[in-house]
Amino acid sequence: MCFLSQLTGSANLEVLAESAQILTSQPEDLTAEEVTMAAQIADTLLSSVNVSQSVREAAVATVSQILNADPPDNNQENSATLSLTRTLSSLSVNLSLISDQFDSKLVQPNIAVQSAQISAADTRGVQFTALSGTSGSFVADHIQLDTNTSADPDFIADAVVHLQFPPGGAAGGLQTPSNVSVGFVLYQNDHFFRSQRYRRRRASVRVLSATVGGLEPQQVQMLFRPTLLNGMSLWDFSCVFWNYTLDDWSTAGCWKGNASDGVLRCYCNHTTNFAALWSFKENYEYAEALDMLSKVGLYLSFLGLVVTIIHHITDNVNRGEWKNYRNTQIALLSIWFSLLAFIITFLSGVTNSQKTDLQQNAVDDDAVRNTETNDVPDSDEYVAADSGACSAVTALLHFFLLATFTWNSVYATQEVLLFRKKRQNLPPYWSPLSATIGWGVPAVIVAITLAIAYRVKNPLGYRQEEFCWLAALDKSKEFDFGKPMFWGFLLPIGLILIYNIVLLVLVSRTDTAFKSIRKFLNSFSLAVLLGLSWTLGYLVLVTTGTAHVVVSIIFCLCTTTQGLLIFILFTAIRPSFRGRVSRSVRIISSVNIQLKQFKYNVQRDWTSSNESYKVRID
Repeated sequence: MCFLSQLTGSANLEVLAESAQILTSQPEDLTAEEVTMAAQIADTLLSSVNVSQSVREAAVATVSQILNADPPDNNQENSATLSLTRTLSSLSVNLSLISDQFDSKLVQPNIAVQSAQISAADTRGVQFTALSGTSGSFVADHIQLDTNTSADPDFIADAVVHLQFPPGGAAGGLQTPSNVSVGFVLYQNDHFFRSQRYRRRRASVRVLSATVGGLEPQQVQMLFRPTLLNGMSLWDFSCVFWNYTLDDWSTAGCWKGNASDGVLRCYCNHTTNFAALWSFKENYEYAEALDMLSKVGLYLSFLGLVVTIIHHITDNVNRGEWKNYRNTQIALLSIWFSLLAFIITFLSGVTNSQKTDLQQNAVDDDAVRNTETNDVPDSDEYVAADSGACSAVTALLHFFLLATFTWNSVYATQEVLLFRKKRQNLPPYWSPLSATIGWGVPAVIVAITLAIAYRVKNPLGYRQEEFCWLAALDKSKEFDFGKPMFWGFLLPIGLILIYNIVLLVLVSRTDTAFKSIRKFLNSFSLAVLLGLSWTLGYLVLVTTGTAHVVVSIIFCLCTTTQGLLIFILFTAIRPSFRGRVSRSVRIISSVNIQLKQFKYNVQRDWTSSNESYKVRID
């Protein structure tokens, strides 16, 4: 900044201060280079002793506007802003001397600077208090400094720092009452303090600086009131200061107090730039257990699949048709088995088993998990490590449903090949090939999805917390095309349905028998119904109120129709099944239990003196 050395006149400094303020008037458009330049200008102006109060105010306004900018991390910018924080701390402790006032303060929407001269030997303590305005910005009337007060642990504000000095001012060689300078700087956020240890995504962290000229206080007490977004609650926090040597936050000489009423209390044995780094957790609205109507539909589908599987296995064994229709039977049984496994897994595990434990251990919205350790958190977002059960259910549901669709396409493909070849079976290599595709493709997709999206420390990149299914929504509860729900499930299912449509078009253009076309249409209709029904099943879990009732009814109808469709298309219309049912009905109706009839005759014995009777059975 060599050009600044040439600006010695007050008029020139006024122009420079105004230019810097104009430069940063649109902070959202600032680049890293512009932030660096503005920070260097403000640093130079504020470190100058012979500047006017208007220049100082314009420079602080520039700093406030820079705090609204959040450009990409840049080493030169970080160096400039950190140097600016040192200058602000020095300004805060000297401001009352520079302005020739007993106390002085400069307040802008994102920064507040206040200074005072006190008698350390005669004061009970110095307290700096800040309350945000209705807009969340700092207002001069809400920034207060009390130079003789005791710390009140129950006092609540947005930010408070209390300096307690040794009795009689004995520390630091101060033997008699003497005036010392105290200064405070409050930053609306931590944009000037870019940490590599603490990853801040959505939390807003205020930084509070306390400086005393020529004397170290006995203890520094602080409180911070973090601003929570909707759907969040406090989880944990740490009390830290900025270590300029490490260029990061440190906990040395600081310890945690209690946390209540949404206020975080911190204590340190030195003065510097302080903050309370906190982490939050999402307040999830867990999906309720499946209602009776949904369970009835799923159980009917389960029953239909069990009857279909048992009938086809026994029928093919009895008729000896396994060899003649081996490929067809393998494909059909694989469809039914994978769908049956999906239903069983869905009924038994789709509700997150961690829900009860997490709700029991949850803290109130205005409370925080109290731990004695004062460790810097890794992130502002707390995510419980995965216990494994819900993620395993998600992977199984993903695999079995993909396998159902994939095997349906395998079945449709082999029907098309049989149409064209006009034969009952395919070459020997088709069986291992179809098994590789039917089970292998879903397994590969599930494995890729897990490898890309799943992490033990952050399982919510892969699955949802509300229930055990693939992640689909972003932080704003909007559908995210980058989540596994889209590229790991919906996209493969969509491609499978398109493939089935192409096969349908090919079959419709060939001269085939009606029976062959019917088989393919059975496969295609089953694929469409599967996609519709389980899409509605997902909606059952994410809707509430009237929408939940309506979707639940439609879902149950579709799942019931799904079981009936499988039963009708592949079992009920077969003569062997109808014949077996007819024989069973005839056997039941022909059962006749013979009841033996007896005739009883009662006669009185007149020869006996006593009245008696004889019974004869004919």
